[in-house]
This record gives sequence, structure tokens and C-alpha cells, in this order.
Amino acid sequence: MKFYYTYILQSKKIPDRFYIGFTEDLESRLKSHNQGQNPHTSKYKPWRVKTAIAFTDRQRALDFEAYLKSPSGR
Repeated sequence: MKFYYTYILQSKKIPDRFYIGFTEDLESRLKSHNQGQNPHTSKYKPWRVKTAIAFTDRQRALDFEAYLKSPSGR
């Protein structure tokens, strides 16, 4: 079964800094954030996964990511 993840990262450098994202490969995505490959997160690396929620439906994972990024989800 394939999973899709909506995740929240927490900066180890600045613990009150968070990043919300979506991925199909959580381990690889965390590695890319910690290697500085994402311009939105490179400044605050290293990161740790604070929360990750697995979905079997891709659209549900994307919708949940959008909700978390919205004013209602904050």
C-alpha cells in the first residue's frame, strides 16, 4: 500500500520555527531539508519531524496540508 504524508518539521536550531509539507517519501524529504536543498527551510536547518500523518489518498494528504497552512489550521 502506498502512503502520502503531511508533515510538520521543527527546527532544532530555532525550536519555535516550523515547516508544513507534503511528500510521498518522508525519510528522503527530511534528508533534503537537512541538506539545504529547499530555500524555504535551509536557513533553519537542521530539522526534525515533529508530526507526520500518513494517508492512503493523495488528495486527502494535500487537502490536510492546505488546511494546516490556512488561518483555520494554525
